[in-house]
Amino acid sequence: MKKTEAATAKAQSGNFESALVALEKIVRELERGDLPLERGLELFEQGVRLSRECQERLNEAERRIELLLRDADGRPVLKSLDGDELTERTDEDAEEDESVF
Repeated sequence: MKKTEAATAKAQSGNFESALVALEKIVRELERGDLPLERGLELFEQGVRLSRECQERLNEAERRIELLLRDADGRPVLKSLDGDELTERTDEDAEEDESVF
């Protein structure tokens, strides 16, 4: 088993950070560009799986945080940093904000 495959196997049973490290190794190996077609496809497939796994873990973390930041009425309260001060916004305020972050 090659180093990249071992890292991928470990990441699939590990945590977000190990999955991200394995994905970064795959990207570096693919960027070198000196791989046979089959090996490149194999690494690409592993990378896609790891990318989806990382995204799902991030989505789950976001859902957990949203649950923790609900007000007394159960509405999500988003908190953003404006300078040094922390301001609270309700879900309605967030809908008006078109920025990604």
